Amino acid sequence: MSARKGHGHGRGTAADGAAGHPAGNGHHGAGGHAGHAHGVSVDADRRWLAIALALITSFMAVEVVVGLIAGSLALLSDAAHMLTDAASIVLALIAMRLAARPARGGFTYGLKRAEILSAQANGLTLLLLGAWLGYEAVHRLIDPPAVQGGLMLVTALAGIVVNLAAAWCISKANRSSLNVEGTYQHILNDLFAFIGTAAAGLIVVTTGFARADAIATLLVVVLMAKAGYGLVRDSGRIFLEAAPAELDPDEIGDLLAGRPSVTEIHDLHVWTITSGQSALSAHVLVTPESACHTVRRELEEMLRADYAITHTTLQVDHSPARLLSVAGPGGAVVEPSHCEDPHGPVHSAGPHDH
Repeated sequence: MSARKGHGHGRGTAADGAAGHPAGNGHHGAGGHAGHAHGVSVDADRRWLAIALALITSFMAVEVVVGLIAGSLALLSDAAHMLTDAASIVLALIAMRLAARPARGGFTYGLKRAEILSAQANGLTLLLLGAWLGYEAVHRLIDPPAVQGGLMLVTALAGIVVNLAAAWCISKANRSSLNVEGTYQHILNDLFAFIGTAAAGLIVVTTGFARADAIATLLVVVLMAKAGYGLVRDSGRIFLEAAPAELDPDEIGDLLAGRPSVTEIHDLHVWTITSGQSALSAHVLVTPESACHTVRRELEEMLRADYAITHTTLQVDHSPARLLSVAGPGGAVVEPSHCEDPHGPVHSAGPHDH
């Protein structure tokens, strides 16, 4: 970085000091950590998740036994889906405890991404179980075994009731968490799967069409694949430091560059720390006469208000000027570089490439 770093983020100019803003006071936007506030307390989250877990595991055990007795792959596939739901709730509970630990040592963000690890594991499990159940369903379509439709129908109807109760419990928890929202969506998928299994059981009872069981299983497999892919995709974006899907970095860069006193934005990075916690860093160049910290506070407030980004790190420097330039060989003026290895496009007030 150049010698002008003294004007950067966390160090005030004379104008800033006169305004009464101490050094290092701007790491977060005006919103501070307000963007982290949840509508439901962590303890309440845990309580609702624990109730849903008890409902799901109890019914899952019964469903496995009935599925084996009835010879229904659809019931067993529903039970497998519920197993992943139970696992995701357990992982969510563990992740909540880990995420609550303060940042220390090498874990400068704490363990907030523990929930993303569990979400990815849950997604992979859904995909693997779905592949196995799909194989078995195709085999049963070719050579359908005898199925007790009455047991299928009664168990599926009971499953609908249990999933409605579990979905209601999880809807009371904080669904801004990728883990909690993923579990909620899985239980909704389970609900639809049980409706399909009930319909298949009714068909078997009334018509004797045993292949309805395998067809219902394939419908469950489609739901599992959709939910699993969504979890793997969303958690993968977070691990790869991609910008949140709802935020466009180019749009943000252009908006920042268009603010008064700002001449250029570069090294702009937008990423997700964990569910619901977006972060942004950027190098901001301002006009030589501007007060760096005043501009920084204005940009941070804009990011908080317009994009709900409260984790911001903005390095603000004055644009190159002759008085800040370095004399090269023969008296030639050489502008010092701000970044040795700049990343991404440069955003300025006028037309530019992205």
